[in-house]
Formats: sequence, structure tokens, C-alpha cells
Amino acid sequence: MSYPPDGPYGYGYSEPTPWAMGVPVSVLVAALTAAGVYSFGTALAEIHPLLAALVNLIAVGGVAPTAWRWRFQPVTRWVIAGLATGVLLGWIALLA
Repeated sequence: MSYPPDGPYGYGYSEPTPWAMGVPVSVLVAALTAAGVYSFGTALAEIHPLLAALVNLIAVGGVAPTAWRWRFQPVTRWVIAGLATGVLLGWIALLA
């Protein structure tokens, strides 16, 4: 595991992790993202299934570098965790 240069809690301070606020944020973002990925994927799959897969992969590939840079920021890390979980759940729902 690699930590940011200022310590394991990110960017110069070492406060405890706010689990009580972070987990609900992640769950809400994951639910909204999964619904969006599933809805958009089914709409594209009606046109052509390969188009749905291609657009999803291009979108995730474009967002991944930015998400990777933001993973240690105090608030954004919860949103990034929710986005990653939501995309994964949306893809699983599309395959089912």
C-alpha cells in the first residue's frame, strides 16, 4: 500500500477516519452510479451490445487516472470508493 508523502491519513494531517459519514456517502454514490451505469448500458445495448461494452470501457478508462490521483483526499476518497463499487455493480447487473 502506498501512502501520500505526508502520512497515511493524507495531505499533512492525521485525523481519524470518519467512518460514520463516509460509509453512507459511499453507499449512496454506489447506488446512484450503479443505476446510471445499468440504465445507460441497457439503452446502448438495445442499439448494439458491443457499443454498450465499448462506451463503458472508454468511460472508465478516461476517469481512472483522475480517480487514482484523488484516492487519498479526505472527502473525495469516499466518493471514489462509491463510484468504483457502483460501476462494478452496474456491470454485474448488465451481465445478469
